[in-house]
Amino acid sequence: MRKSRRLWVGVTLLVSSSVFAVEPGNGAHDGVESHIPECMAYHHSIPINNEQVLHFKRTTPNQFQERAHVRGTISRVYEDHSGHHHFELSLGSRPDSTIEVIYNEAFGRVPDAQIGMNVEACGDYITSIAPAGPYPESPDGAIIHWVHKNPKPYGHPSGFLVMDGRLCGQEVGN
Repeated sequence: MRKSRRLWVGVTLLVSSSVFAVEPGNGAHDGVESHIPECMAYHHSIPINNEQVLHFKRTTPNQFQERAHVRGTISRVYEDHSGHHHFELSLGSRPDSTIEVIYNEAFGRVPDAQIGMNVEACGDYITSIAPAGPYPESPDGAIIHWVHKNPKPYGHPSGFLVMDGRLCGQEVGN
């Protein structure tokens, strides 16, 4: 059942990506470093999908997971803890159009997050409206994490983080 649901979500993601795709000339890499990797989901590159991510946030149960490729502006900086940086990214004009980005500093330094910084992130989306094991709920009700390169050649797809044009999360120390 889980595999068929992931397949359905994957197909939905691919089909709807054309609905949520950015206009030509406003691509994911305009104005930033040219070596930004593609954001991959199910072995396919995905465009910026802010609207789809916000739909996930509003309609899915706690701990729902999917890939996300978002672009927005930092609207709040949370306290860093456990070797992770946390900040809120505004993805739209509605007050609830936010998501918490969590970055593991073991994958390289990042600029100090400041309100107003432009951010592009590729990683794993998780609906987080209630605690799950040792993890508290997100103040934004949703997170994107694993916004860094996978240090292993298998398993989890790599992600990335771009903060004001600087690519982060590609240093692999293991």
